[in-house]
Amino acid sequence: MEAGPREITTPFRPIPLEIPDGMKPNEFFNSTENLADLVHNNGLLVNPENLLLYRKALGHTNEFDTSIIYNTSKVILDPLGRPVRRTQVPDHVRHVWNRMNGVIIEYMLERYPDPAEALVLAGEASLDATWPLTAPGVPSIRMLHNHFMVFPMADLRNAAHADPANPNLTDGGQHSLFQAYMRDVYREFFTQALELKILKPAADEDARLDLTGYPQGLPSWEISGGIASLHDARFWREYDEILKGFLDFYRTFFSQVSTRNAPMPEGVHFPRHVEEVLLFNNDFLATAKKVRDRCIHDAKYANAIRWQPAFKQLIYRNDDGRLIVTISQNSIGNAITELLGVVVNRRPDAEAYAEREPALVEKLLEVRRRLIEADLGDGIATEYWPAE
Repeated sequence: MEAGPREITTPFRPIPLEIPDGMKPNEFFNSTENLADLVHNNGLLVNPENLLLYRKALGHTNEFDTSIIYNTSKVILDPLGRPVRRTQVPDHVRHVWNRMNGVIIEYMLERYPDPAEALVLAGEASLDATWPLTAPGVPSIRMLHNHFMVFPMADLRNAAHADPANPNLTDGGQHSLFQAYMRDVYREFFTQALELKILKPAADEDARLDLTGYPQGLPSWEISGGIASLHDARFWREYDEILKGFLDFYRTFFSQVSTRNAPMPEGVHFPRHVEEVLLFNNDFLATAKKVRDRCIHDAKYANAIRWQPAFKQLIYRNDDGRLIVTISQNSIGNAITELLGVVVNRRPDAEAYAEREPALVEKLLEVRRRLIEADLGDGIATEYWPAE
C-alpha cells in the first residue's frame, strides 16, 4: 500500500449554542458562558486544580476522543492572560495533570494493545493568540488543553489519500525552514541543551508511521520503559525539557527574523546553548535573513507567521508498539493529528454520531472511573451520563 497522508470524515452532533449578536464565533468560544456549556453538556470529571475532563463535542474520532482543559475561565477572565502551555502551569496543577495523562494513555494502550489495529496518540498544541483573534485558524478556546485519541487503522487504510500540499500538513511552508535549512543545528541544539535519561533519540524510520509516512524529519525520542515511564515524575520533567528547548529555539529564531542581530531573548531556559549553538551558527542566522527579507516584500507571508512560540507536542505509538515523543512548530493552527499525516474533516450528522455514541461514552466513563479511583477528580452529571 502506497504511503501517504490520509483524510477521514468524522460525524458530530451539532452543538446547540447561540452566539450573541455582534460576536464572532472564536470570541464567544473564549467566554466563560461557553465553558459553562462545555462542563454541563460534555463534562466528565473535574478536580480542585480546575482540570476538566470532557467529551470532545467536535471530535477528531468517534472511536475514542477526550480532552483535559485547564479551565481558568472563572479565575482569569482575560483570555490573553490564561496559561496556554505546560511551562505556564503551576507546579501542583501540572503534577495532577501529568498523573491524569498517565492514567488515560495507559487505558488507551490496554484497550487497544495492537499497533496494527489502532493509532494511539496524546498531545497538545499551542493556543497562543499570536495573530488577531478574528484571523482564520485562531484557537477557539484559549486555554491549555490536550487531546487523547484513537483511530482504527482499518479506517485509515481505507481512507482516501490527502493532498500533500494541504497547508495544515506543510505548516504553510514554514516547517520546511526548520528542516530544509536548519535541520542540523535544530537537532544539535536539542542534543546539547537537554539532559535526558528516559527519553532516547529515535531515528526517523522508527518515528515514522508506514501508512502515512509522517512525521517527516522531526526530532523524536523513544520513551524507554514504555507505559511504566509515564507514571514516573522524571519522564514528565524530561517532556517539559523538550518543550523548553523548542521554545528557546523558536523564540531565538523569530527574534532574529524580526530584528537583525537581536539580543538573546529574555528568560530563555538554556542561555549558554542559545549563545553557543544558535547565535554563532551561520545556517541559523542566514535562514532568519531569508525569512526577514521575504517578510519585507510579502505582506501575506509576514501576516501568516506565528511570531511567538507555536508548537505541537505529542506522544504516540509507532508501528512497532514503542512510545514516541515528537514536537513541531505550528504555523497555521493545524491539529496534532496532521503531525502524523491524518487530516480530519468534521461533518455535522447527528444520526451517524448517535450510532457511535454509546460505545464511545462507555469508554469515556471507564476512563473516568479510573481517574476517580486514583483521587484525580469527581464525576460530573450531564443529561447523557450520571456523576458516578
